[in-house]
Amino acid sequence: MARLTQSLAGTRRGIPLPVPTRELSAVSADGVRIHTEVFGDESDPAIVLAHGWTCSIAFWAPVIRELTAAGYRVVAYDQRGHGRTPAATPQAYSPATLADDLCAVLGTALAAGERAVVGGHSMGGMTLMAAAGRPELEQHAAAYLLCSTGARRLLSEARVLPFRTPGARARAHKLVLGSSAPLGPVSPLTKKALKYATMGAGSAPAQVDFTARIVHSCPTGVRAAWGKVLAHLDLGAKVGALTAPAAVVIGTEDRLTPQVHARELAEQLPDCAGLHTLTGLGHMAPVEAPEAVASVLKGLARDHLTADAGSVPKPEKRGSRKRKTGTQQKEDS
Repeated sequence: MARLTQSLAGTRRGIPLPVPTRELSAVSADGVRIHTEVFGDESDPAIVLAHGWTCSIAFWAPVIRELTAAGYRVVAYDQRGHGRTPAATPQAYSPATLADDLCAVLGTALAAGERAVVGGHSMGGMTLMAAAGRPELEQHAAAYLLCSTGARRLLSEARVLPFRTPGARARAHKLVLGSSAPLGPVSPLTKKALKYATMGAGSAPAQVDFTARIVHSCPTGVRAAWGKVLAHLDLGAKVGALTAPAAVVIGTEDRLTPQVHARELAEQLPDCAGLHTLTGLGHMAPVEAPEAVASVLKGLARDHLTADAGSVPKPEKRGSRKRKTGTQQKEDS
């Protein structure tokens, strides 16, 4: 099998894709098989990652490399209709389906009673919120990462289309999210548009190209179906059920889920483990500054994966290096 997403034949330019230790299928509540990949040593403590809208396992590649080099096992999976996971039936596009799929992955990829740090980016963070309170999540989650995400008011708070009033922004963004128009080939023009909408001004060309190829590989019907779900999403009442420690990460130039969402999450979480503001970054923080995002995940693992929880964090392996990204990270308590 071609590693990660077969359709991403050009993404190795500048950003190599990691090779999984093994692949597996997690059977969700409705019988759909969720494509899942495991990276790193099987004996290392686990971090589970859920990607966002229009992305795939490949999106996490830069973060996966950082985590496995530091002695962590990473479990990542393709959300419904993304990567190598089949699309949902029309009635199955819902927050409940996202939660079902995550719980299936946790039950399949982790041993009974094994605890892990569970992280989600964008729609992946919303997946964690949708699953909040479920026994499967509570049994396996020692801590959470909510990266570039929000619980509600996604359309009215977005700043991709610069309308002044919340109502106008909501109407305009609803048309974009629900559109099934093809994105077309990856070109200088489409990369420029994607960079404006989803990334910081300082993003490197290789990062923009990498992200564009992942986003453009998402089927148009899947993109539109999940976009309509996000347009009506309201998970505000679920945030309080994420009782394990949770860190929030946000880029200052995030136009899709601006800082207002991160601040709201930090205030509503029962045990906020830090609000990390990444200066100059956009919505795609795991690609733009993988070292910073991985650092937050490693901190959660060191602090909350214990011997009693079934996993003991290991020190970083010799030879692993932290590269400077040109972005500044600060933590607001």
